[in-house]
Amino acid sequence: LQLVESGGGLVQPGGSLRLSCTSLEGTLRYSLIGWFRQAPGKAREGVACISSSGARTDLTDSVQGRFTVSRDHTKNTIDLQMNRLDPDDTGTYYCARGLASYTCPPYDESTFADWGQGTQVTVSS
Repeated sequence: LQLVESGGGLVQPGGSLRLSCTSLEGTLRYSLIGWFRQAPGKAREGVACISSSGARTDLTDSVQGRFTVSRDHTKNTIDLQMNRLDPDDTGTYYCARGLASYTCPPYDESTFADWGQGTQVTVSS
C-alpha cells in the first residue's frame, strides 16, 4: 500500500496547515498510521500516530497542544492538523503504515512500512 501525503506548503509562524495521508491502492482502515518529519540536516523523528480505530492517538511532546491527528475511514484519510506553527516545524512530513502487532509509541521506523514520498512544510516569515 503506497501512501501519499498532501497539504504541505509555506506558512508564516503562528499559522496552520492540514496534512492528509491516504492510499490509492487499498484501505487503511485496519492500519496504525504514523506521521514523521525530517528537518534539514536532522534525523527523521516521529510526530504523531493513530490507532486503526482512531481511539488512541499520540503526539510527541514538541507538538502537543498544537497538532492533532485524526482519521476518516469513509475517506480513507489520516489528517495531521498543525496549528501555531513554528519555524522549528519546518521539514518534510511523511506518513507510514504500522506493521501488524506493533504499537506506537515508540516511533520505531523499523516497525513502519509503505512510506509516502513526503510533503514539504516550510514555516517562515
